[in-house]
Amino acid sequence: MESEIASEFPPFCRIYKDGRVERLMGTETIPASLDPTHDVVSKDVIYSPDHNLSVRLFLPHKSTKLTAGEKLPLLIYIHGGAWIIESPFSPIYHNYLTEVVKSANCLAVSVQYRRAPEDPVPASYEDAWSAIQWIFSHSNGSGPVDWINKHADFDKVFLAGDSAGGNISHHMAMKAGEEKNLDLKIKGIGVVHPAFWGTDPVDEYDVQDRETRIGIADVWEKIVSPNSVNGTDDPLFNVNGSGSDFSGLGCEKVLVAVAGKDVFVRQGLAYAAKLEKSEWKGTVEVVEEEGEGHVFHLEKPSSDKALRFLKKFVEFIIG
Repeated sequence: MESEIASEFPPFCRIYKDGRVERLMGTETIPASLDPTHDVVSKDVIYSPDHNLSVRLFLPHKSTKLTAGEKLPLLIYIHGGAWIIESPFSPIYHNYLTEVVKSANCLAVSVQYRRAPEDPVPASYEDAWSAIQWIFSHSNGSGPVDWINKHADFDKVFLAGDSAGGNISHHMAMKAGEEKNLDLKIKGIGVVHPAFWGTDPVDEYDVQDRETRIGIADVWEKIVSPNSVNGTDDPLFNVNGSGSDFSGLGCEKVLVAVAGKDVFVRQGLAYAAKLEKSEWKGTVEVVEEEGEGHVFHLEKPSSDKALRFLKKFVEFIIG
């Protein structure tokens, strides 16, 4: 007998009364490959045996012919999916990072993290932080993964993510700034269509529609982070909230990308404005794509606007 549905949160997931979770999208995966057909090779490596979590590494095939001592920029990527769906092994992320690595001639490490509802926030943030520390354990050339030891330039480390991953990237850079003793040097972060929110609209142009606001709040409060004391005003979600201070952000530059038709567009712009006004000493660049929606560059990767953003993202890494 099929178990009864306890709750549904389309388009993300359905929860059954027996506790089973059914994800409604973002479950497809493709394997890593050492076949250099797209000029990029990839492999999966476990970074957290305790939680059975892996990273997927992407390396330009031509780097196998690099002269000794020649290093590549390192991109740490945190995928989106509302903290609930997708993974580094999803075709959408595998293919996107393949293109980024090919175009930027960088090494990329795409991070798997525990997801809600089975593992609510803050599990995803804890995992992203432990992955970053694991990656930096290679900075003296003696970590467990040859590709990182041999090819990563730890003076050119970039951290980026989209949607929930953009949110996590900001918090990881804040943590890197706080943990001075760890010497985690991040050059820049790419905060793409970040999932930042709050109980109240951030300005008069932010989403005013009550149903939309309640819908987003429900996903956060009932699935993603049921333990948040103050709901959507949890500082993890309400990044632009009055109490937030960006002065300690642990990087030199930030690329903030927003899309005009995205529900998070005003939050993203408010974030960039708040960074500009803060005591933080770095540089902020904003890229706005007017007529597009949330993560359009992943959904329509060969469109002109997606290719234009890819070029901008690559320039951010190699510039």
